[in-house]
Amino acid sequence: MLGKLFGIGVGPGDPELLTLKAVRVLKEVSHVFAASSSKNDYSLARSIVGEHLPPGTPVDHLAFPMTFNPERLEDAWRDNCEKVVDALRQGKNVAFLTIGDPLTFSTFIYIMRKIKKQLPGVVVTVVPGITSYQAAAACANEPLAEGEEAITILSGAKGRDRLKDAMEISENVVIMKTYRRFPEILAQIKEKGLEERCCFVSRCGLEGEIVERDFEKLADMEQPHYLSLMIIKKNGLED
Repeated sequence: MLGKLFGIGVGPGDPELLTLKAVRVLKEVSHVFAASSSKNDYSLARSIVGEHLPPGTPVDHLAFPMTFNPERLEDAWRDNCEKVVDALRQGKNVAFLTIGDPLTFSTFIYIMRKIKKQLPGVVVTVVPGITSYQAAAACANEPLAEGEEAITILSGAKGRDRLKDAMEISENVVIMKTYRRFPEILAQIKEKGLEERCCFVSRCGLEGEIVERDFEKLADMEQPHYLSLMIIKKNGLED
């Protein structure tokens, strides 16, 4: 009998934002997998849930390279998928930890698809997590949308003109993963005349948290941390 796969969102970083359901499932599974960088074996997701794992629970860190190279990514997804599949075939209920929400710009999406392809009968349960943009909005006291307004959530990892297109249809835009193309994103904001209507949030709820609305300071900033995003509003920011 196959084990069950749980995709668990652990929130944006603050351990107090972990859900009660996530805590319960973590105490019940037999094996835990957590994504980490291929450069080291540190996992923020693992550190968030540490105090809730029963002693002796096996935890494997799965390395995923920070690259757009499709061959390297495919190799990583395949190898990591095999490790999870092996545990499921042993009848173990396993959890895959992900920062934020498992179904929002998450590595879990690709792992889940590959596991379902190999094990069509596997039962998958997703435990949603608080997203980084929800936490960032709360941290900055910035409404994400109100009334009949629309909101668009973008990945800024590849830059280009996505902000321009999004602002045509939405009053509110969140750009996640700003760390790669930060100067390009700032240039788009300036081109649209939105310098006074953006808020940058980095490492929300963690040591070194930054909330910055001064566009000139943002322009002088070095490459931001991986856990950084921008909130942009057509109708201006809250005082």
